[in-house]
This record gives sequence, C-alpha cells and structure tokens, in this order.
Amino acid sequence: MTAVELGLPIVRGTPDVSARPDSPLLVDRFGRVAKDLRVSLTDRCNLRCTYCMPAEGLDWLQKDELLTDDELIRLMRIAVVDLGVTDIRFTGGEPLLRRGLEQVIAATAALEPRPRMSMTSNGIGLKRRAQSLKDAGLNRINVSLDTLDPDRFATLTRRDRITDVLDGLDAAREAGLEPVKVNSVLMRGLNEDEAVPLLRFCVENGYQLRFIEQMPLDAQHGWTRTNMVTADEILTMLSSAYTLTPEETPRGGAPAERWLVDGGPAVVGVIASVTRPFCAACDRTRLTSDGQIRNCLFSQGETDLRALLRDGSPDSAIADAWRATMWAKAAGHGINDAGFSQPDRPMSAIGG
Repeated sequence: MTAVELGLPIVRGTPDVSARPDSPLLVDRFGRVAKDLRVSLTDRCNLRCTYCMPAEGLDWLQKDELLTDDELIRLMRIAVVDLGVTDIRFTGGEPLLRRGLEQVIAATAALEPRPRMSMTSNGIGLKRRAQSLKDAGLNRINVSLDTLDPDRFATLTRRDRITDVLDGLDAAREAGLEPVKVNSVLMRGLNEDEAVPLLRFCVENGYQLRFIEQMPLDAQHGWTRTNMVTADEILTMLSSAYTLTPEETPRGGAPAERWLVDGGPAVVGVIASVTRPFCAACDRTRLTSDGQIRNCLFSQGETDLRALLRDGSPDSAIADAWRATMWAKAAGHGINDAGFSQPDRPMSAIGG
C-alpha cells in the first residue's frame, strides 16, 4: 500500500517549518502527533539473529559516541515535559546490556507527568533483573521469541539460550511486568510452522503474542519479500486451530491489529508493517543510543541532538530541533513504493 493509497499526500523536499502550527507538541504535516518515544539504550546485542546481523556482529558504537545517563534523562525530560510524550519504550540492541538501566528507568518514572514505560528485550538476563526493573518503575515488557524448539533457536540466534529466555518470561510475569508480550517473526522455510504452537504457548502461560512481519532492516540488506510470511498467511494458519474475532476496541496508533482467541480473554496481534501499513496513525518518534532523532523507522535522515546537548544548547533549542524533525515526517515509510531504499542503519542500531 502506498502513501497515496493511505489517503495521504506525498510531500518531497524540506518542508517550510514556518508553516508549522504554534504547538508545543510533536505534530507533523498530516495531522499526526507523536506521543510515543522509542529510546534505544545501546546498539549492542548478545544474540546474533540471522535476520538481523552477521555471525560476527557489527561495529559497535564507541563509549564516547553514546549518550550518557544524564544526557539520556535530559532528553526524556524534554520529551515528556516540553513535547507532550506520554509513552516511552526502551529498546536496543539489547537494553539489558545498558549499565545503570534501573537508574535510568527510575529517573524517568520520576518525571511529571509520569510517562508509561515499557521495554523490548531478547530476555537474556531478564530472570535476575525482572523484579528490579519493576521496582524501578517499568510497567511492562515485550520479549522476542521466534521459536520454541531449542535447536531451531540456536540456529536462528546463533546462541544456545532459549532456557534463559523462557525463564525471563516467567520472571517478568511473576514480577508483574504485565501484560507480558511475546514478539515473534516468522520466516519462510525456517519457523513458519510454529504459528499455532507459539500462540498455544502464550495462551497457556498468560502472555500476549504479537507476530511481526519481517521488515527490511537487517544489517546484511538481504531481506526479500519471498522470505517474509505475511499477515494473511499468519491469520490463516492460526485460524486452523483457533477462532479469531477482531477486537472491537479502537486501535488508535497501536501497531498491532488484535484478535480475540476463541472468544477471549486471550488476544493475539499481528504487526503487518509491510502488507498493511499503519503509517496514517503513526504516533512514534525515535531516539538512537548516540542521540539521533528519527521521525520514522525507515527514515534516511536524522537530527543530531547529541551535538546540541554537548555544545551547551538550552532545552528550548533542543525541543525546537525535535519539533522540526517531526514536522518533516513523510506520509508513509514507502516500503511498497518504487525506489524504496532500505535505511543504512540496521534495526539493532535504530532501536525497535
């Protein structure tokens, strides 16, 4: 689906910021307001998922390139207090690799008004930290799990750590980081036969499953549509074992379409970024671990807030730069448009 099919005009070139309304919020030219901030805490990861990065890993950012805790907290304060952000999702890389994670969460929880906070993790190390994350103020967590088969997990992630992930899920539930959500990517010829088993596992354990269409965000730039299992295929597979009823609650800016499983209360979601784009309702703004603002996951450009932080710029200048970046947001990500170009940065560097 193209931006035109979404009912949104395509605007090319640099927009005239003087046309921006006098609003403190992160508004764009299409009436959207970004209130959901995705914060990447690190580009590093302790897995080597085949659809994300090569076996040897990537060239990680150097310590002095990363935002310090104080810089990170300052930007989140600006986002919440000055720009109207209400939800913050901590991502990576793997956010559990960030030193001082609990302190960052606690400082964010102390902001007024207090934002809702979640985190996306691969689950490695979550067992021993789930309670401390909850105590620091984290509300809920998403854990990535693409297979229930130990051998297949080791093949997909190049690490034999499935027990750690399953233990982390249990610990998150026990700590009250609910709803505990499981993110799964199905890939043709690898794990597409696990749609039903993954849903059964989540229903039996009280987790909420989200299938995510594989997106062109791998470091190797090897993504192809032929390897991607589509939302329609996923729903067909699930419907062979369960009765799925569309949830009546308005979706709003949520990325997942949701269905009740056998009448509820269990639900399953599908994030169909490729075949059913939801750009028209997108409410996200993204901060990378090195202080760059991205107005779209697939953006080709970034705004360097780290430089403003380090040259002594006041909060007002940083907020204005952030507002201008979001005002320039395109109508849609353009995956299905002719001439689409995958971002240079992979998902591990951008943040989920």
